[in-house]
Amino acid sequence: MQYNRLLFVFMLCIAFLFCLMPLASYGQGERQVVSFTGLIVEGDSAYGIPGVHVYVPRAGRGAVTNSLGYFTLTSLEGDTVQISAVGYKTETIVIPRRGESRYSVLIDMQEDIMTLSEIEVFPFANEREFKEAFLALEFPESDIARVRKELSKERLSEMSATMPMSAGANYRYHMNQRDLAQANRYFNPALPLTNPFAWSRFIKSLRDGDLKKKLRTTEGSAGQ
Repeated sequence: MQYNRLLFVFMLCIAFLFCLMPLASYGQGERQVVSFTGLIVEGDSAYGIPGVHVYVPRAGRGAVTNSLGYFTLTSLEGDTVQISAVGYKTETIVIPRRGESRYSVLIDMQEDIMTLSEIEVFPFANEREFKEAFLALEFPESDIARVRKELSKERLSEMSATMPMSAGANYRYHMNQRDLAQANRYFNPALPLTNPFAWSRFIKSLRDGDLKKKLRTTEGSAGQ
């Protein structure tokens, strides 16, 4: 008898749970899943804002706009969506309960301009360090003294000895070498020691006494 009562109570509980299941399903079905999409632009501009955060605080999920300012997010009807970005005012949107699976918006974000107070930065920790640095300050020399120094003979000699070739000089040297190589491309490289014509001119100059004449001219110039 007691077993039958327990069985009856158990069956009654199961029937009660089955009766509550449709109510729970109905309660869950009141908030339909919505595909929330949109385009976020700046004020009256038609250009999208990239990197904007679209966040649902209640669900703990969100999305970020792409390079064109477009986003897509799966949410529920009635959710509150926060839209924020650096330099813009935060916007809040509530997804309406319309019974539709899609909801698209166009959001105009306004700039959040904040003017900061002026801050002066000095390289000195206190007034004493500033006074010491000011007293040790070396004023630059005058323009005339600097010009004389830069145009002195020693400075010009140093500059002429260390100054490299300019771009134009390098170009001219390269073109001259190229023209010379193009002109001699069908000739073997000539050496004066193996050139018979050079030897003949050298022997002729020895016979004519050109070397002695040059030596006499050099000695006469040295004696004067």
